[in-house]
Formats: sequence, structure tokens, C-alpha cells
Amino acid sequence: MNQDTGNQGKTTAHRIELNLKDMNQLFNTMDPSPFHERDLDRDAEEFIVSWAREFAISEPVMMVLHLSELPKEREPQPLIEHAVQHYFEYRSRINARDFKHLMRDGRQSLLIGLLFLAACLTISKLLAGQAPGTFLNLMRESLSIAGWVAMWRPMEIYLYEWWPLRRRAKLFEKLSRMPVQVRKHE
Repeated sequence: MNQDTGNQGKTTAHRIELNLKDMNQLFNTMDPSPFHERDLDRDAEEFIVSWAREFAISEPVMMVLHLSELPKEREPQPLIEHAVQHYFEYRSRINARDFKHLMRDGRQSLLIGLLFLAACLTISKLLAGQAPGTFLNLMRESLSIAGWVAMWRPMEIYLYEWWPLRRRAKLFEKLSRMPVQVRKHE
């Protein structure tokens, strides 16, 4: 991890550096897609994402890929940069879809939870009109607790579960615009 600085000490970008033998190590070899649409190798993706998380989301990053063997047939930099950006764009779209599904699940859970809570509280109120007794008190309290427990999942979704997805979305969007430099490894 390095940081390039421009004139007057301004930070331009944090560098995520990878040393590989050839550019094929960066990509999943099992993916039959054309080169520019291939998935990144799982280890390479994890390395890039973990380093990018080290920096504030507002701070720019760039990837510097050091290759022992440069391809002879064409310039690898634009091809690799496009492929890496395309991959993180794809991951951003998947993350957006996951967020959409989570919010849908949250709405469904909230509706079910509210209906169940209303039913439990209504039954509890009806039992309150009955003759007092230990069993009826236990039933009323149990229904009240069960109704509120049913609200656990929607509250968990709306209070906590969406944060990591939004944070990951910002990270993937940032990485989808990340410049990539390819250098010959000495």
C-alpha cells in the first residue's frame, strides 16, 4: 500500500499494488466469458477489497499491477483496467439488487410482524376481560411478548442489516472507477 502525492503535498490516490506472474492470475480461469467480462480471481478480489476498505470512502484509490510477463500481442493496461472496472460495476449491480431484496424482505417482515402483533394484543385484551387467574395472566403476557418478538426481524433489517450493504455499495462504486496501471515487474 502506497500513496502517490502530487504537487504541494496533495494526496492523489492510495495505491493497491499486486505482484503477479501474468495477467491471467488476476482473473478466474474457470470463467468462460470473454477476457474483459471475466470475474476476478476470488483471492485477488478479496485482496483489492480489503485494501480499499483501509481507506476512507472519499479517498481515491488506484491499482498498480506488477507483472513479470507482459503480453506481447497488445497493451495490457487498457484491457485490464476495463476488465477490473467492469467487474466491480457488476458487483455494484449485484449489491444493489441484494439491497432491494433486503428492503422488500423488511417490508414483508414488517407487515407480518404488525399483523401478528395486532392479533396477539387483541387476543390479550379479550383475555383481560375474563376472570383473573394465573393461567390467564400467563397467557396475556405470553401473547404480548410473542407479538413484540415477531417485530424483531423487521427492526433488525431496518436498524442494522442495511448498513453493510450501503457501505459495500459505495466501495464497489469507488472500485468501478479505479484507475489501473500495469507495470513490468523487475
